[in-house]
Amino acid sequence: MRRRRLQDVNDDAQEINLTPMLDVVFIMLIFFIVTTSFIKESGVEIERPESSAATARPDAQVMVAITAENAVWVDGQPVDSHRVGNEVASLVSDGGGVVIQADRQSSTGQLIEVMDAIREAGVDNVAVAANRGTDG
Repeated sequence: MRRRRLQDVNDDAQEINLTPMLDVVFIMLIFFIVTTSFIKESGVEIERPESSAATARPDAQVMVAITAENAVWVDGQPVDSHRVGNEVASLVSDGGGVVIQADRQSSTGQLIEVMDAIREAGVDNVAVAANRGTDG
């Protein structure tokens, strides 16, 4: 009878406590969520032209895309080209930037119209996206 009682006590002592491991897993999850950088996408596939003088613009708040068919997209939503200025102005806060991603096959006239509409709406920080090309 005595042996049975000792064996029951030993079985309880052999269980693994998972609470510290779960705490570590949750802390790691919170760390990865907080440190993840989110990349803004325009919402459509754009083939950007290349430029040897292209520089990164991490301050962009709004992405405007012009497809090869000259359709205009603002932050993943299709927008009429005549209303793009008002849409962008409502999304940009003071000092925020706008990056226009124009497809290589889109017309230059459409790009100029979109840039003019954005600037007329009061947004001055406008850039055109390009892929960084190689020199020579």
